[in-house]
Amino acid sequence: MPKHNITDFNGIIMYRKDYQERDLLVKILTREFGKKMFFVRGAKKRGFKLTADILPFTYGKYIGDIKSEGLSYINSSKSTEQFKNISNDIFKNAYVTYIMSLIDFAFPDSEVLTSWYEPFFTGMKLVDQGLDAAVIANIFEVQLLPVFGVQPELRGCVICGQTNPPLDYSESYGGLLCEKHYHLDPRRMHLDQRTVYYLRQFSVLDLKSLHSINVKSETKKHLRHFLDQIYDDTVGVHPKSKRFIDQMNEWEGPQTSI
Repeated sequence: MPKHNITDFNGIIMYRKDYQERDLLVKILTREFGKKMFFVRGAKKRGFKLTADILPFTYGKYIGDIKSEGLSYINSSKSTEQFKNISNDIFKNAYVTYIMSLIDFAFPDSEVLTSWYEPFFTGMKLVDQGLDAAVIANIFEVQLLPVFGVQPELRGCVICGQTNPPLDYSESYGGLLCEKHYHLDPRRMHLDQRTVYYLRQFSVLDLKSLHSINVKSETKKHLRHFLDQIYDDTVGVHPKSKRFIDQMNEWEGPQTSI
């Protein structure tokens, strides 16, 4: 039988979906137990006591019955708060949902994700505070690549270790090439140096040290193109939320520098 225990836990609501007529299934990224799916009985009934506590983009401390396998259960909440700016802004909403989807794809349920819980929470907080959501998403895309089994060498040239620009990315070699070794891959990606700079920075960035973002629109397009190619060619993960972002970009959403 699955082990279970009633305990306090910290969590971020990832998503929820209908289950039968009055109930919900709520996916929560917990600090202590990783991703868990919770069955919430009567959640769609009027006056349900936990309605506000299980809204999307809500985080806080809960009390629940955590099962080692299958569905867990929320008994009550101690303190919760919603990232309202994310909830109320379609662009912020879309990018945070995309990051959540990548995390959901990258890790199995019930794997403790202590090293990812805090960065994700920090990323949500930064987006809610107004920092560029697209760039925050790029940072997660880069840092999640090793989890997907893709370990691009972004520290320097994969051949000789040269770290000074100019550098370019080679899919064939799985990392950067210095100018001296460009000839090894005629199909290298021909990235501009500003894009290479940001990719290298994103791979090692601690989000807690990030206080502002100032990335030009053209560079953001180049970053998007590079990461799309890497995810399409080597990762093979295509969340629905990413398709929605692509549609939003076709609307010519805000092109901001912060």
